[in-house]
Formats: sequence, C-alpha cells, structure tokens
Amino acid sequence: MRTATLGPVQRAESLAAMAERELDVLVVGAGVVGAGTALDAVTRGLSTGLVEARDWASGTSSRSSKLIHGGLRYLEMLDFALVREALKERGLLLERLAPHLVKPVPFLYPLQHKGWERLYAGSGVALYDAMSMARGHGRGLPTHRHLTRRHALRVAPALKKDALVGALQYYDAQMDDARFVATLVRTAAAYGAKAANRARVTGFLREGERVVGARVQDVEAGGEYEVRARQIVNATGVWTDDTQAMVGERGQFHVRASKGIHLVVPRDRISSSTGLILRTEKSVLFVIPWGRHWIIGTTDTDWDLDKAHPAASSADIDYLLEHVNSVLAVPLTRDDVEGVYAGLRPLLAGESDATSKLSREHTVAHPVPGLVVVAGGKYTTYRVMAKDATDEAVRGLDQRVADCVTEDVPLLGAEGYRALWNARARTAARTGLHVVRVEHLLNRFGSLAEEVLELIAADPSLGEPLHAADDYLRAEIVYAASHEGARHLDDVLTRRTRISIETFDRGARSAREAAELMAPVLGWDKDHIEREVQHYEKRVEAERESQRQPDDLTADAARLGAPDIVPL
Repeated sequence: MRTATLGPVQRAESLAAMAERELDVLVVGAGVVGAGTALDAVTRGLSTGLVEARDWASGTSSRSSKLIHGGLRYLEMLDFALVREALKERGLLLERLAPHLVKPVPFLYPLQHKGWERLYAGSGVALYDAMSMARGHGRGLPTHRHLTRRHALRVAPALKKDALVGALQYYDAQMDDARFVATLVRTAAAYGAKAANRARVTGFLREGERVVGARVQDVEAGGEYEVRARQIVNATGVWTDDTQAMVGERGQFHVRASKGIHLVVPRDRISSSTGLILRTEKSVLFVIPWGRHWIIGTTDTDWDLDKAHPAASSADIDYLLEHVNSVLAVPLTRDDVEGVYAGLRPLLAGESDATSKLSREHTVAHPVPGLVVVAGGKYTTYRVMAKDATDEAVRGLDQRVADCVTEDVPLLGAEGYRALWNARARTAARTGLHVVRVEHLLNRFGSLAEEVLELIAADPSLGEPLHAADDYLRAEIVYAASHEGARHLDDVLTRRTRISIETFDRGARSAREAAELMAPVLGWDKDHIEREVQHYEKRVEAERESQRQPDDLTADAARLGAPDIVPL
C-alpha cells in the first residue's frame, strides 16, 4: 500500500478537505486512542477526519512508561478480563501489527522473603504466561524463569546482595509511545483519513439537540473552519471534561488526572542486563531499559493544575530516587539524572458508586446525539478502545457499516520489516552507514526507513549524526518535518526524537542545528529559527526550575514561566 506524508502541504489540504464536505466521523484528539479511532473508522470505509490542538501524542501518549504490557499487578486485583484483553493486544502488536515498533523487554522481580513469596509471585507470573499463550499470541516472548540469588546477581549486578533472596524473570514489551502514535496517524492517513495537528476545536455546531460538527481553529496559519460530521468522537483524554463542557451537557462520568513522573539515567549508572520491577508501598516501580539509558518510574498522585505541562517537583524526583536506591548497591544521585518527564493518566471518576470504580478500565458514552465520548483505559488496549468508540459512532449512522478490521491492519513500516532486518548488513554496505545506524532506523521506522535513506542519498550530509545528540541522524530531523507532521522544534526534540530526555543538556545544544534542518521544509526565515530556539531554551529552563521546587503548586508555577510557542 502507499504511504502517507504529513508535511505542511498535506496538513493545509486536509483542513480544507474537512471543511469542504460533511464527514462520517470527526475524531477530536490525536493521542493513541484518537489516532487509533481514526484508523478504525477509515478502515471500515467511513470518511474520517482527525484534529489535534497541539501535536500528535503531546499529552499523556508521549509521557507514559513506554510499556506494552498485560498489567501483571492487575492479576493480584483479580481483574482477569483486563489482563487477558491486554495480553491479546500485546501479542498482536509484537507479532502482526507493529513488530518494528514494539519489542520484548525482560524484567527481574526480586524476592525478599523465602518460601511463600516465590510460590505466590511465581504462581502469578505462571498464570500471566499461561493466559498469554491461551490467547494464541504469546509466542513472541520467552516464558518466565525462577532464579537463585546468585543467578539474579549475575543478571543484575547492580542489586544489593541483601535486597533479595532470589528472583523471578519474565517478559513484557515496550515501544516509543510518541513514535507509535505518529505512525498510527500516518497509517490512518494512508487509508484516506484527513489529519491536522495544531488544529484546535473551539466549539461544536448544533442543530437542536444534535451535534453536527465542530469549529476548528488553525493555530498555525490562523482562520477558523466549520467541519461538519455525522458523528464526532471526543478522545481528548485528561481534557475530556473540558471538551464536553463545550456542548453544555453534564457527562455521565468525569475524568480526573493522576500524575506520573519518570527519570532517565545513563545505562552505565545501573549494571544490569534486565529491567527491574520493584514493589513500593503504593504500587510498583519499574526500571526499564531504554537504548543507552534507563527509565525509572512512576509516581501516582492527583493533579488538578495545568494539564498541558504537568510539572515534576523536587519531591517527586526524591521519591523515585529513594525507592530505586533501596535496592541498588551504588545509589543514584541527582547528578545522574539526564531527563525528567511528567504525564497525566486519565482515570475515570463516576458520579455514583457504580461508576467510581472504573479507574483503569475504559468506557464509551453517547451523551448527546452526534457526540461519542471515549475515556480511561491503558495504552496497551488502545485498539479495543478505538473499536468500541467507532462501534458507538456507527450506531448513530443510518447505514450499514463494516465491522472492525484493525486486528489485521499492520501499521506503516511493519510490512517488509523482518526482511529488511535480515538484509541490514547489505543495506549498510549499500548506503555507507554503519550497520548499527541501519538497525536504529529500522527499529524507528520499519520499512519506511527507506524513505529516510533516500534523503541521505540526495544529501549525504544528512547521514551525519546530530551534534550533541549523536544517537540520531540529521536526516531524521528533516524527515520529522517533511513526513511526520512536526511543526515546531519542540515536536522534534521531544516527540519525533527523545533528545529532550536523553541528554544532560535536555536538547539545548542540539536545538539550533535541528531548527536549521527543519527551516527549509517549513519555510522558516532566520527570525523564525531564532524564535524556535529561544522558545525551546526557555522551555528547558522552566522545566529545570520546576524540578527544583518543593511541591506541585510551586513546580506548576515555575513550568508555566515558558509559554507555548505561537507562530507569527
């Protein structure tokens, strides 16, 4: 199938096309659920639009623990249905839908009590593996194994000897969450969906009780469009209540935000060949392998301040360091922290006891004719949420519509990925790139890596690494702007790449070079480049300042010291 390019021209064409004729479905919000809903709707043959106020995955969907997992701890809560559903989705993503983006990751669970804990935890992990196999989608991962203390310390020498009496090792999966969403959007566009980021819904169009469309403001070029649609899906995550307020209707449930923060530290600071999962007094703590880094997270605290830029306070950082250091032989310090990011989980809170316990499960509602709401859930089960949201929208269409087919629709880059992986040495010889660079591109773009290699063939300087962030090639910056819908420097350094959390300078030293690479694609002059760089530097400083503050209130105030960039 053909690929889709989400460059500046395509964005303008998509906005114009959405305003030109009535859509079957308009999806508001391009996190993982919104992007998944757009793909679900368009692959059923429905004319589909997708609008996002900021950037793809700029909210919760770029700030997760980056895991595709069944939710092992939900077994302890006896929520077998949620785990079974998530394990099926994990298997589909690993084996069929996105093998280029979703990869196995091992975890070590240290045991601290002899006898009963190995039996108790081992039974849970064995059930986890069995449920995965029973769904027919567990073949992509090894099964769990029991380790003695000596064996566990060989696998993870970083652990204190007295922190464990033995261990269990099991497998889950991980992905780059923001890249996954950008690929979902491009896949939907390849099947005919119209997609535009930096396109904010400012209100809904009504005919009597029915919602018949939305007013969409082009945040980049100015102007407002009236986009009419037979059904609108509100997939705005933690902004669900704000979006619902535009129709003036009281919702059947509310979404509250729970803040989770993560730390990123260099790989050499923790000597281990496996990730770790640790119990805390409230939940679990993950130490997750992430390329040349580790991700440590997460916290779980109520948040009712700014939703666009949740801030990590000094207390949040200390909490994570304290808990991970409780098992490390060589403790981490603040100086070891390269990056910090904070995200908000959209948790469901009902207006009665019946709905107040929904929490991590998702729900779909049709509060007024023409408007569907989907909220809650887990990243791993985004496809199920998207199916349920589209099913609900279809009930409001007076026509026969095909059933969901996304279980059999691989994301762009999946087709041919394994063959290209097997041929990576030949690709390296052909292009002159080191084979490690080719592997990096294949694991970020799959078979679409050929498009990045074409940029390098046309301009060999793009095959050089980015200054001060040499994990990434200059071509990836250009490609982000020309093919993946990046509109600003922040989009590239924070979401198309993860330079903002993978370097001690948070991307500040790479900012100017990246902006100059984006400029020809986006038509920026020298003043615009300067504005983008200054905005990014202010954002970095505001985040650093927020992380020095003692609590949420002061951290939020400090983070808001850097306003969102507004194009002139």
